[in-house]
Amino acid sequence: MISVLSVLILAIQPGRADAQGAAARYNDYPTVARADYIFGCMSANGRTRRILEQCACSIDEIAGILPYEDYVSAETVLALRRGGGERLSLFRSAAVASTIVADLRRAQAEAELVCFQ
Repeated sequence: MISVLSVLILAIQPGRADAQGAAARYNDYPTVARADYIFGCMSANGRTRRILEQCACSIDEIAGILPYEDYVSAETVLALRRGGGERLSLFRSAAVASTIVADLRRAQAEAELVCFQ
C-alpha cells in the first residue's frame, strides 16, 4: 500500500512543479519594478484612480507576456539609447537591441488594448 501511495505522490509532483513554475514565470516582476512602471504610466496619462487601475492592469498584462529578464533588457536598451556618444550607438543600430525593444513595444501595445479601453 505504501509503495502505491509513493508512486502516486511522485506522479503528482511534476505537474505541481510545472504549475508553480508557470505561476512564478508570470509573476516574476518585483513590486518595485511594477510600481516604477505604474508611476511612469500615471505621469504620462494622468493621476486619477481610473488611470492607476489601467496602469496596474497594463504592467500585469506585460508581465504575462514578457519575462522580467526580457523587460529589464528592453528597459536597459531604451535607457542607453537616450544617452549620447559613439559607444552607445551600438544600442541604437544593433538588430538584437531592436528586437528586444520591439518585444516590449508589442507587449505594451497588447496591454494598452486590454487595459485602456
